[in-house]
Amino acid sequence: MERNGGKQQQQQQQPSAAAGKAAWRDGLVTYFHLLFYIAISGGQIFFNKWVLSSKEINFPYPVALTLLHMVFSSVVCFAATKVFKVIKIDEGMTTDVYISSVIPIGAMFAMTLWLGNSAYLYISVAFAQMLKAIMPVAVFLLGTAFGLEEMNCKMLAIMSVISVGVIVASVGEITISWVGVVYQMGGVVAEALRLIFIEIFLKKKGVRLNLISMMYYVSPCSAFCLFIPWLFLEKPKMDASVSWNFPPVTLFLNCMCTFVLNLSVFLVISRTSALTARVTGVVRDWSVVLLSAAIFADTKLTFINIVGYAIAIVGVVAYNNHKLGVKPQTNQQQGADSKVNQGSHQHVDMPLNSTKESS
Repeated sequence: MERNGGKQQQQQQQPSAAAGKAAWRDGLVTYFHLLFYIAISGGQIFFNKWVLSSKEINFPYPVALTLLHMVFSSVVCFAATKVFKVIKIDEGMTTDVYISSVIPIGAMFAMTLWLGNSAYLYISVAFAQMLKAIMPVAVFLLGTAFGLEEMNCKMLAIMSVISVGVIVASVGEITISWVGVVYQMGGVVAEALRLIFIEIFLKKKGVRLNLISMMYYVSPCSAFCLFIPWLFLEKPKMDASVSWNFPPVTLFLNCMCTFVLNLSVFLVISRTSALTARVTGVVRDWSVVLLSAAIFADTKLTFINIVGYAIAIVGVVAYNNHKLGVKPQTNQQQGADSKVNQGSHQHVDMPLNSTKESS
């Protein structure tokens, strides 16, 4: 009897030990994805800043750089989905939806990347990240104007904290370029409009797209929207200048990093919760601010900078917690819908964060 009891205990311990190893391995893979996202996202921001401001490359053409990113993304997405068929695109896209919904979203996405990259020519990476903290305020105010948000005392207080933090951080900036500030704030408004358009044009029409599908549909449209300003604004300058240089290897690596960043965002959203993804974004922002001071000569952080940005981040965290607390109540009404499509349940709620950061 004792021998039989010992065998039963061993048999019970083996599955539990295997389950523990599997959970530990799964957690390790998740942390690797989070760290990889932080590294590739911050690295891409530094890479773009270096390409635009480096004297070695001498390529101060943000529209051209962003256009190259979108063309590369379009080609890779087409090859992966239509040629090699290694990625499946969500169905449900029609010509009417593309014209009425995807084109406005693609136009705002192109504007976001264009203005955001242009800001790096005038302001430091750290200060640009501090200004980006105002994003929830822009999204909330535009959402209120479009009837998607409701003004209340709690949200007003959160928006005030973020705004005060960004203002304090701006006051602490030693060398401020208002041209760069205008570019960056224009990029913030364009990104906020992109998120509003996604809510209005896609979600309310019942079109649910994951991040890969969004890249497939939006990248060609954004490339076309960027081609027009490049043709009239930057192409004449590039033709007149013979000093710019963009080595093919550097160009390929820069474009590939952008695409890999977008894939890493998809993996992070797929393996974690919305709260974890947002917290990871905050960690990434702080890492970029602090590392940029050590990497770039034009970045000089002051105590007022840090205090102001810390205040703004407190407001951003409060905003994220509020939105994540509201979403479960909304999702309960769509419970059956989300259970049916488990393969693509991570949709466009989280910005292509940075795809905004990706380019």
